[in-house]
Amino acid sequence: MRGAALALAAVLGGAIACARAQPPPARTLDLEGVEVHLVMDDAAFGEAAPRITPWIERSLHIVANYYAGFPVHDLTIVVAPGFMSGVGGGTTFGAPRALIRLRVGREVSAAKLLDDWVLVHEMTHLALPDVGEEHAWLSEGLATYVEGIARVRAGNRSEADVWAEDLRQMPRGLPQPGDRGLDHTHTWGRTYWGGALFCLLADVQIRQKTANHLGLEHALRAIARASGGLGTSWPVTRVFATGDAAVATHVLEDLYAGLKDTPRTTDLPALWHDLGIEADGDTVRLHADAPLARVREAIMGVPEDR
Repeated sequence: MRGAALALAAVLGGAIACARAQPPPARTLDLEGVEVHLVMDDAAFGEAAPRITPWIERSLHIVANYYAGFPVHDLTIVVAPGFMSGVGGGTTFGAPRALIRLRVGREVSAAKLLDDWVLVHEMTHLALPDVGEEHAWLSEGLATYVEGIARVRAGNRSEADVWAEDLRQMPRGLPQPGDRGLDHTHTWGRTYWGGALFCLLADVQIRQKTANHLGLEHALRAIARASGGLGTSWPVTRVFATGDAAVATHVLEDLYAGLKDTPRTTDLPALWHDLGIEADGDTVRLHADAPLARVREAIMGVPEDR
C-alpha cells in the first residue's frame, strides 16, 4: 500500500508540475497571408524541429488551394511531442479563435511529414461552420473526402492512391442493420466514410447538373465565405442551402433529405464502374472511356476557374 501511495503521489506531483509549467512562447509565421502562431518546444524535437514549419506551410497551401484561400486569417497551432513515429492525431477548435492541437513524434522524419494527412484534415475543419454533434458525419466526412482530393491537386498524393483508398473504405460508410440514417447513426464508419460518400455523391451530381463546370468545392467555398467557418454555428439546413445556391442546384438539400433519416444504400460497384475506377490489387486502373470519366478527372483536377 505504501508503495502504491508513493507511486500515486509521484504521478499527481508530475501532473501538478505539468499543469503549472508555462507553454513555450508562440512564434508567428506569415504563411500565404495567414498569421500562424506556432506553439512548440523546439528542444523536445531536437533535429526534427526544423521539419515542422515546412510541414505546416505545405498543409496550409494544400487547403488554401482547394478553397481558393485559407478559411481563416489567424490560426494557432500547438504541436506537442509524442513517442509515435509520425503524426499521432489532432483536434480543431473554431472559437474563441481558430486553434489546432497536434501530437507529433519527437524524431519524426521528413518523409512521414510529407505523407501526413492529419494536418490537412484538421485544417479542412476550419472551413465549415459548427453544425453540432448530430451532424458530425458532415464535418468529419467532408474533411475525409477533401483531404485526398486537395492533396492530389497540390501534387502531394497520387490520384490512384486516393481512389484505391475510397474503394477500400467507402463500403464502411454504407448503412448496416439497425441504421437510422446519417443524423441518427453515429458509428465510426457512418461518421467518417458515410459522410465522405455523401460528399462524393454530391460532387458527382453537382458536376452532372452543371455540365462539369462546377463541383462540390464551389459550394464549400461559398459556405466558408458566408459563414466564416468553424468559429460560427449554423444549422445544417443553412449550410446546404448556401452551398446549393452557389452552384444553382438542389443537390445538397435533396441528398440530405434522402439520407438524414433513412438507411438508403448506394450501389458502389455501379458508381465505380461509371467513374471508370477498377480495383487492381492494392491500386486501381482508371478508364478514360467510362461514362463519368470526365467527372472523375474534374474531381481530382484543377478547377476551371483557377
